[in-house]
Amino acid sequence: MSERTIAAIATPLGEGSLGVIRISGDEALVVADKVFRAFSGEKLCEKSGYTAAYGEIIDGDKIIDDGVALVFKAPKSYTGEDVVEISIHGGRLMLKSALRVILQNGAFLAEPGEFTKRAFLNGKLDLTKAESIMGLISANSEAELRLSRAAHIGGVSKKIDKIESDLVSADASIAAFSDYPDEDIKGSITKTFLKCLKVRERK
Repeated sequence: MSERTIAAIATPLGEGSLGVIRISGDEALVVADKVFRAFSGEKLCEKSGYTAAYGEIIDGDKIIDDGVALVFKAPKSYTGEDVVEISIHGGRLMLKSALRVILQNGAFLAEPGEFTKRAFLNGKLDLTKAESIMGLISANSEAELRLSRAAHIGGVSKKIDKIESDLVSADASIAAFSDYPDEDIKGSITKTFLKCLKVRERK
């Protein structure tokens, strides 16, 4: 876990019906409770993961907007940390005002790609999946989208894991034969080695 709790606008800035601000880190719920007042009166830190609350974004006594806060508890979140995603109306000024008050209450502005970086460092994504996210966002064709999607759901990672497993088995076979050259294991070792590499033995 990182010591810094970070926040950023997670949706494109512009005019839209919805905008999302993401807060991630050990103090995400504490920070969110300072700026989000649920109409139910319940604190976000008291809620369980994968729950939502409807309320208001506030700056002291000033109401910035009404919206929905989604709570994700570590480690079952995108970053592997406590995460709060606050959805409000998607106006540029509205989102910037909400982010400003969140930063004033203990969060630090996230660097570009920092949420995904934390997901990778916390073991939520491998490097292939982390890199695929930019592909999903920037895809300009169906082909690019399919490739990025395949990488994101683990298709490439599974193939790499299988190759790695086969190479480890092959290496073990070679090591066994090298350590015990006088043992009658050459035939079985050869078969195992060839099977791991998916190479047919030539007759």
